Amino acid sequence: QRCASAAGGQDGEVDKARQAAAGEASGQPTIFSKIIARSVPATILYEDDKCLVFRDVAPQAPVHFLVIPKHPIPRISRVGPQDTELLGHLLVVAARTAQSEGLADGYRLVINDGKHGAQSVYHLHLHVLGGRQMGWPPG
Repeated sequence: QRCASAAGGQDGEVDKARQAAAGEASGQPTIFSKIIARSVPATILYEDDKCLVFRDVAPQAPVHFLVIPKHPIPRISRVGPQDTELLGHLLVVAARTAQSEGLADGYRLVINDGKHGAQSVYHLHLHVLGGRQMGWPPG
């Protein structure tokens, strides 16, 4: 059962983002680094030398998967010109995986950035959500 927290957001995501922002500089491996290293299990949908795609453990739509670079970038706001090719690759992989997951009627791509963007893991990741009609504005 889901409920909105007093701070806003489903399932305390805003609170998780605040905690993650406070610990961003800790240097500890993120959950996504552990998934890449296979020390934490995940349902992997696609992998190549640049990225990994896996199902979200707390899906917010009938289809919800994440696309992450294997090279850790903490936030989308910290990318540079050297990341141009990788960012394009992540989008192409997201689109191809959405197609293979049956999202022909459309889907939403989300990148959360920083505390105010409700980023709860400081490893760049693209959420791909679909399988239902999305509302607007998103939140």
